[in-house]
Amino acid sequence: MRRLLIAALSLAGFLVGADAALADKRVAFVVGNGAYKNVPALPNPAGDAKAIAKLLRGVGFEVVEGANLTRDKMTEKLLDFGKKAEGADVALFFYAGHGIAVNGVNYLLPVDADLKSEMDVKLGAAINVDLTLEQTMADAKVKLVLLDACRDNPFAAKIRSAKATRSVSVESGLAEMKSGEGTLIAFATGPGQTALDGESGTNSPFTRALLANIASPGVEIQQAMTRVRAQVNEETNKGQLPWGHTNLIGSVYLNPAASPSTDSAVAETAAPAGTASEVELEFWRSIKDSSKVEELNAYLTKYPNGTFKPIALARVAALQDGPSTTTRNLATGSAIDPATFSDEATQVTEDQLGLDRNQRRDVQHRLTGLGFDVKASGRFDDATRAVIERWQAARGYPKSGYLNALQHRALLSEIVAARVASGDNADDESSHASRRHGGGGGVRYHYRAGGGGGPGAFFGGMMGGLFRH
Repeated sequence: MRRLLIAALSLAGFLVGADAALADKRVAFVVGNGAYKNVPALPNPAGDAKAIAKLLRGVGFEVVEGANLTRDKMTEKLLDFGKKAEGADVALFFYAGHGIAVNGVNYLLPVDADLKSEMDVKLGAAINVDLTLEQTMADAKVKLVLLDACRDNPFAAKIRSAKATRSVSVESGLAEMKSGEGTLIAFATGPGQTALDGESGTNSPFTRALLANIASPGVEIQQAMTRVRAQVNEETNKGQLPWGHTNLIGSVYLNPAASPSTDSAVAETAAPAGTASEVELEFWRSIKDSSKVEELNAYLTKYPNGTFKPIALARVAALQDGPSTTTRNLATGSAIDPATFSDEATQVTEDQLGLDRNQRRDVQHRLTGLGFDVKASGRFDDATRAVIERWQAARGYPKSGYLNALQHRALLSEIVAARVASGDNADDESSHASRRHGGGGGVRYHYRAGGGGGPGAFFGGMMGGLFRH
């Protein structure tokens, strides 16, 4: 009885300590800029920021959040953040979007930036990173700076070509920064380098790794950032390695209370706290190091919206086609229209698309290739409606089970990470086609992102689309 009482008191003390840690004053600035007015838009920063903000609120942060901000709006958010960060125990600064380095000084770019010369940068069209951090976070005990802004910036060439600034040093990526006492700084990739942007409509590899690691229960932030580097390096097939500099003088935990079920094996899965069931975790552990596409696809089929879906899709793509080399700012016409996230789809909007049977089958093949397994019958039955709704939910689109023009265009722009066997086609015509093309295991299709529906969309190599930073 005495031992039971001691154990109960110890557990109570642990929980009180965890609550006290989370009760510290924690403030975060989280902004994603993608809807640029003077250069091609970036499809993912707004979604990156939204996901990071949600994660941080879950571990006790007061978040100053924004997306697609002009210079004036970004300044307003920074002033608000600076006031809230006064005396903070932890202040965190996250930015996703365009950044640029001029003569070794880093700048973040609002969506209305129009940089043609060094003067444009220095006279207020851009946000000076060093000055901003000094003015907003200097009073915080711990300062964490996460910059997902190391893109091959289209403004760099414009500035270099200006007569008045041809001798100036203009980097496409960000320049190295040193951290002061109590500060950790992390870039998506090394100084002066550019990072991959990832698949349009998801998160960048760097943001995805942050989401999977920085709030893991009982994991110290520097250990978490080591895991972030490892995950990005693996996901990009060693094409990108995050860089950091730290001057922390103590241990920092964003989520200090390890749950009783957390053990070293679970920690290795790099799952965000509380987002995956034990059954899913066990499934993922069994195949996470597999080099077999079919095993990774088995996970995607069983858990179409699973915690580890982005990592699984990236591994499948890397195994089949090698790493992507598309950098974050090189978005083309496949950028997602912001209205896609708000415009509801109905039977009427889908009828207006006028999809024939081949185009409907194309939609079903694409959904299966993205991990949303559905029979490619060319008919949108109840099962297909349920799969469309799951795809909509995973992308943050309004859920209805029907398509509209914007969502259909977004689906066509996605890279299909898995080659999909067509043995599930229900009609005789498809069966004949399968036999004409060799029978056996069925025809394998590989889609070109951004193409139209029907047979014209099937090509032997994966082309187009965006595979983010």
